[in-house]
Amino acid sequence: MTLYAVQYHYDQRADLQAEVRPSHREYLSGVADAGQLLGSGPYLAGDPGALLVFRVADRAELDRLLAADPFAAAGVIARTEVREWNLIMGPWAQG
Repeated sequence: MTLYAVQYHYDQRADLQAEVRPSHREYLSGVADAGQLLGSGPYLAGDPGALLVFRVADRAELDRLLAADPFAAAGVIARTEVREWNLIMGPWAQG
């Protein structure tokens, strides 16, 4: 399995984000329950974005998950940065 750190950079439509947020969070909750999302949350202090950490088989699987996010469907994500992550230690590290 591969770890990915994903950064969402949101556009300026806070009203649309607020409208879609319940569906977005419900979707991510399901992805987390499936063991594919290790953690996620918005940045603080007015930084319009979020960090998500995924554990998936490959980039294609990650891309499918990101495309199915209601925030993506609503178009409120202005830019997505994806980095493969080599986790060395901590509670998410595996053997």
